[in-house]
Amino acid sequence: MNGGEFPKKIYLASASPRRRELLQQLHIEFEVLPSNILEVRQAAESPVDYVQRVARDKARFVTKLVSERGLTIYPVLGADTEVVLAGEIFGKPRNREHALEILGRLSGQTHEVLSALCVIDREQEYSAVSVSRVTFASLSALEIKNYWQTGEPLDKAGGYAIQGKAAAFIARIEGSYSGIMGLPLYELTDILKKI
Repeated sequence: MNGGEFPKKIYLASASPRRRELLQQLHIEFEVLPSNILEVRQAAESPVDYVQRVARDKARFVTKLVSERGLTIYPVLGADTEVVLAGEIFGKPRNREHALEILGRLSGQTHEVLSALCVIDREQEYSAVSVSRVTFASLSALEIKNYWQTGEPLDKAGGYAIQGKAAAFIARIEGSYSGIMGLPLYELTDILKKI
């Protein structure tokens, strides 16, 4: 698919296996350079502003790293994905109890998944946000506990993986499947074509 319409290579400012898998679907050559930024929501920062800032901070951190290490200059991709219910951001669960609480609150509800991108190409910054809506079926306490036992929830925003066993809990999605996974490919493709 690349066929010269995308940059030859990019740096991915993320260690996420899902983001690597999604980039591989587009046949984009990339190198992983994880960012080391603190992800803390600022007072009065909206969920959309938060995901955009975190994606931008990740991309800027890695752009600086590339410069400091004297690496070959390629565009840098930063991304952040968060699950939001009634204005509250649900990040990755801290532990079992936190995961069970998050999944219990998502049960029977429709929540948003915000997935922000920031691509830095030399001095230019390109940003986009994908907003998707996910409706969960009502889950029993036993279903939630059994899901925790699979190991899937621990490193996922909102404590679930749409591409994994949690697919059985999802009654409906509106928006970007890849965005819910962690990297909205439509928006990314649009940015990379501009570059």
